[in-house]
Amino acid sequence: MVTDFLQKDPETALGMAAYMKNKFPFAGVKSPQRKEQEHALLIASKKLTDDELHEQFATLYDLPEREYQYVAIDMMAHNVTRLTLDDLTWLSTYITNKPWWDSVDAIRGVIGHTVKRHPEWLSTVGTWYAKKPDFWQRRVGITLQLGFKRLTDETYLNDVLVDDLTTDEFFIQKAIGWALRDYSKTNPEWVIAFMQDHRSVLSPLALREGSKNL
Repeated sequence: MVTDFLQKDPETALGMAAYMKNKFPFAGVKSPQRKEQEHALLIASKKLTDDELHEQFATLYDLPEREYQYVAIDMMAHNVTRLTLDDLTWLSTYITNKPWWDSVDAIRGVIGHTVKRHPEWLSTVGTWYAKKPDFWQRRVGITLQLGFKRLTDETYLNDVLVDDLTTDEFFIQKAIGWALRDYSKTNPEWVIAFMQDHRSVLSPLALREGSKNL
């Protein structure tokens, strides 16, 4: 089982940790270097069984340096075409494990990509996040369909946005704006109508972010 393999740079680590408000220790490996250093692991992961893949993910994710959470998520993204609904159930438990916007949004990317390939799963997967007490889970629900374009389920999008319009949480309001901005590239009329219908309760942040492409 591959564990601690990144080439650490303590000086760079200090700056990376500061950027993330010192919530996590870092190894000091920036994204381009991490991609190089993890390449062999990602290739090898394609040959792992499902159980071995889960075990490797958990081993990496549990390491203290933040980059190992990135490596673990990159590994799942590299195996995205084999993921099942059960895999998504398991992966979703990590949304609230060492949560911050970087890991949460990266995990959402893997889950969203899989749901886009299996749109019949949306009604099930969406219930894992909607109306949950944890705002990180709700952020995933709000941004789940990023990049879906014409495949976007507008009923789901409407409902998950309305659920959190008045939530006083920066990362939720930012997510609402992000979801609206993304879908405005595909259906600006829908986004404009949504904003008009809910203008009285849309936060300035969500309204500003959601309007950027209109």
